[in-house]
Amino acid sequence: MRDQEDQAANETKRKETRFEEEAAQLAREQARRKVDLAREQTIQKEQEAREAKRKQKLIEEEAAQLTREQARRQIGLAREQAIQKEQEAREAKRKQKLIEEEAAQLARDQARRKTDLARERAIAEDLEARRQKAENQPPE
Repeated sequence: MRDQEDQAANETKRKETRFEEEAAQLAREQARRKVDLAREQTIQKEQEAREAKRKQKLIEEEAAQLTREQARRQIGLAREQAIQKEQEAREAKRKQKLIEEEAAQLARDQARRKTDLARERAIAEDLEARRQKAENQPPE
């Protein structure tokens, strides 16, 4: 019987040991799962932080790009306006020069007509004077 009692005690001890080992194994597995979960949560938080940072950087880059495009458009518009003003100024100068040239040509034409008229009068007066002189001279 002693053997049976020893055997029963050993069996009980083995069961207790196995139970303790199973409990320890379960505790280790729970701790490992807890660590794994914490690691996964940390990785997920880091990924979310990187994604948020990437989105913020994208937003900032888009805003900067919009600002650059707006500045480029404003510069282009200012350049076009400056070119248009220069063209208008050249056109106004060309028209003014044309007006001045037409006025000068008109004055030259008037002066030429006046000179031509004076020459024609002088010739006519000279002819008239010769004709009168010829009339006043006795015939030979």
